[in-house]
Amino acid sequence: MSALGVLRPRCFLRQLVHAPPAMQRHYSLDVSAPLLRTRGYVDGRWVSAASEFPVLDPATGQEIARVSDCGPAEAKQAVDAAHRAFQSWKRRSAKERSGVLRKWFDLLTLHKADLAKLITFECGKPLQESLGEVAYSASFLEWFSEEARRVYGDLVPSPAADRRILLLKQPSGVASIITPWNFPSAMITRKAAAALAAGCTVVLKPAEDTPLSALALAELAEQAGVPAGVFNVVPCSREQAAAVGRVLCTDPLVAKISFTGSTATGKVLLKLAADTVKKASMELGGHAPFIVFNSADVDKAVGGAMASKFRNSGQTCVCSNRFLVQSGVHDRFMDQLGRAMDAQLVLGHGSEPGTTQGPLINARAAEKVVHQISDAVSQGATVLRGGRRLEGSFMEPTLLAGVTSDMICTQEETFGPLLPVIKFDTEEEALAIANASAVGLAGYFFSQDVSQIWRVAEALEVGMVGVNEGLLSTPEAAFTGVKQSGLGVEGSKYGIDEYLDVKYMCFGGLQP
Repeated sequence: MSALGVLRPRCFLRQLVHAPPAMQRHYSLDVSAPLLRTRGYVDGRWVSAASEFPVLDPATGQEIARVSDCGPAEAKQAVDAAHRAFQSWKRRSAKERSGVLRKWFDLLTLHKADLAKLITFECGKPLQESLGEVAYSASFLEWFSEEARRVYGDLVPSPAADRRILLLKQPSGVASIITPWNFPSAMITRKAAAALAAGCTVVLKPAEDTPLSALALAELAEQAGVPAGVFNVVPCSREQAAAVGRVLCTDPLVAKISFTGSTATGKVLLKLAADTVKKASMELGGHAPFIVFNSADVDKAVGGAMASKFRNSGQTCVCSNRFLVQSGVHDRFMDQLGRAMDAQLVLGHGSEPGTTQGPLINARAAEKVVHQISDAVSQGATVLRGGRRLEGSFMEPTLLAGVTSDMICTQEETFGPLLPVIKFDTEEEALAIANASAVGLAGYFFSQDVSQIWRVAEALEVGMVGVNEGLLSTPEAAFTGVKQSGLGVEGSKYGIDEYLDVKYMCFGGLQP
């Protein structure tokens, strides 16, 4: 069997990780009944569709639920319901909307254990990471419950004495939200909380792999007092996704679309939305560089690399994808990183205590990683750790040395536990490699040279920079990209502006 072939689980050489038991055991999803919803949620009602589609545990391939397969008809019903609800929701005071979002936050916090189980079983991430995602998801409800009361307009000095100039901020209308599978809870609240805080209503299409978290959020939204029609969820299969997406992006009643996913899909949605000139925010693909300079604290750089690369088994849009290490610290960094992988990474079902690496979302994802490894090895790269695919969609965390910018793994986003390292000599060389990409979402670098920190932070062509830090997401900060990594901002005080229109009001005829 080739070293890059499909192998049965066993202990890896050099104790890199333990074997995943997931393919050999049965795991059951045990959550409280009200949170395990399997029908769509439209206009405050749980609605069935003509057919259902299966939701699978990516670690075992076992079916964990069957969910209503909503189509264009249900999507249209949801848009209509959201448009009706918008007429009253937009008139709610900011304080009222804030209170509802705060109750929603409290309920997520209360039910965090069950919500984390849903995330682990439908997307595969380890339970501790799932608990972290629930906290992260809830934090956007808390943040935007507070920002709802801080939507300020402007009183602008007028050039004429008989008039006053006012700039008002008003909610845009119905927002269509399309979210990915890798953060099936947090990507929803980061968008929906901002929309509801602004006074907009929402129609959500969750990823076909992970609808259960979205439907659980709808259940808790209802319990929190979100009115009927304000938050709607239309789950659908891969086969129905294009038709549902078309409705959400072309219906004239939709004022705004927000999407997180691949750049290719984002371009399709933008074209659909263009005919009705909708507002759009897009959080698209990344290809993050991670640079370690000679002046870096190597211990911290290794810790940052582990956190940035192997969270969710490398399946995040801000995951470091290309590692550039300066020649003066290269060998030391590689040695310490390899030992950290040996000690810290454990493959298994996400519900198993001690698991740090779950499966990839499906077999296609694992095949992509295998292809990138095979391409790199064929061009001279060396596999220092891992390198093999296991049964199902499990993939060994892999460390590659001797990587060059000609290899596919340095040209395409991986979305898996592959860590390719390029050795470089000069700062200019590193920046040239880091910026040689059509996308620019996140970037990271480690240095203790203050002048270099300023130079590199300003020169990196990305929307977010982690300096001596491998994890940077927080609701208080702007999540944004440049180039083909997207449009607009999520989170921070700027996130709510994506769902607001500015109206100019000229109040004339005043007596000077």
